[in-house]
Amino acid sequence: MVTLVTGGSRSGKSSFAAERARQGAGPRLFLATAQALDEEMRARIETHRAARPADWLLVEEPLQVPAALMRARALARTVVVDCVTVWISNLLLAQETFGEGEAAAEASRLLEASRGPGAVLIVTNEVGSGIVPDNLLARRFRDCAGRANQVLAAGADEVYLLVSGMALALKTSRGGT
Repeated sequence: MVTLVTGGSRSGKSSFAAERARQGAGPRLFLATAQALDEEMRARIETHRAARPADWLLVEEPLQVPAALMRARALARTVVVDCVTVWISNLLLAQETFGEGEAAAEASRLLEASRGPGAVLIVTNEVGSGIVPDNLLARRFRDCAGRANQVLAAGADEVYLLVSGMALALKTSRGGT
């Protein structure tokens, strides 16, 4: 079962995914994509760590997320990947030519790594609802994240949109949309 959890910043995505994971089979693993490149991000990472149950396994991987997910699936029945948009940002900064095609291909690899027994919950940000960014890197990020999110939503069994802490089911495994 692959579940995509999307929404805006501070919408409750990570909390929703973690709660769903707590209901899933153990062992549970959190695959983190963030890098502590500054003090503010270090604090965010620590807040996330403190909120997770102590018995969860942790894998930190900023770039090779599909490969890390394949390894994680051998260790855990339920995996939370948090988050795709941070991962896309990492890839944009690491690869000067990274674009929408590469984002779609990486999202496809992530979906492929998600298939099999157990559950994978993938967290991402919905970034395309605001103004058009005023610089090239920000526009590339928005476009790459949007393309990756489309691929992930199409291939996921379930998709939830979080708004103000409230979850709206966009696609369910029972066939409804």
